[in-house]
Amino acid sequence: MKQTWENSLFIHYPVRKEVLEPLIPCELALDTYDGVGWVSIVPYYIRDLRGKGLPPIPGTSEFPGYNLRTYIKGKDKPGIYFFYLGAGNFLAPKLARPFFRLPYMQENLKMWKGVDGIRFEGEQLSCHYVHKKKPFNPKKGSLEEWLLERYCFYTLNKGKIFQCNIVHPSWVIYEANAEFHENSLLSKYKIDPLMYKPILHFSKRAEVKIWPLVPVKNNKHFST
Repeated sequence: MKQTWENSLFIHYPVRKEVLEPLIPCELALDTYDGVGWVSIVPYYIRDLRGKGLPPIPGTSEFPGYNLRTYIKGKDKPGIYFFYLGAGNFLAPKLARPFFRLPYMQENLKMWKGVDGIRFEGEQLSCHYVHKKKPFNPKKGSLEEWLLERYCFYTLNKGKIFQCNIVHPSWVIYEANAEFHENSLLSKYKIDPLMYKPILHFSKRAEVKIWPLVPVKNNKHFST
């Protein structure tokens, strides 16, 4: 599958690992940075969604969306675990759930760009954000690299672990400011962060290729 992510805001919260570990499947291993777990909320706009070598399916090629995720160890490839994904489109979640085994749900979402920044509106997440002028690449070994430079996600189906590889260029990001009018996702999943003022990153655009799920052997791939 190919798609383009635009105007993505990464909203990062540190969380004690003891809070996060019971919330992920026992088959996976939580990843931490300096002993601390993290969750991120990411609103974005999807464009040009299509299967490899196929034209876009009418009515599904572009829409706003967001996800709530945490971070997973992998022997060779650290990744992401999604608690929830929302899509401002009726058909896209129905098509994505069988292929990627993700908790994708349709929501009434709106996203638009104005002279004063970008606005994202939904029942569980509503915010207004602007990015600063100077872009940068995450430095090797930094928290930014640890959070952002992940190129797969892990999911479970009938007790079996699957990995989905995601390919795109390294992130070019900006620092950002945001005003939140609604953000109930953490409380919905009983996630109590160590601080309620998040770290924010912004990305203008990323062209992405997403590969099919492949099975993973727990005892080979993950370490606790």
